[in-house]
Amino acid sequence: PALAQVVAEQAAAATGRFSLGLSGGSLVGLLSRHLPAAVAARGPAAPAPWLIAFCDERLVPPQHPESTAGAYEVSGATGG
Repeated sequence: PALAQVVAEQAAAATGRFSLGLSGGSLVGLLSRHLPAAVAARGPAAPAPWLIAFCDERLVPPQHPESTAGAYEVSGATGG
């Protein structure tokens, strides 16, 4: 929850665009559970547009079982 709170605070303070690099592993579950609520708790003000980059050492398509982007999508974290 603390990491999600920090990300939400930084996003709320961003002007222009908020950039975030995401790795896979256990971070997928942590952010999937806690980030939506942390962002929602910041209030109804429109947040800066987010640019999300998936940091991954594997070059695989999103549908591949080892894809970081795919892991976030399956978890529902990307809204997809």
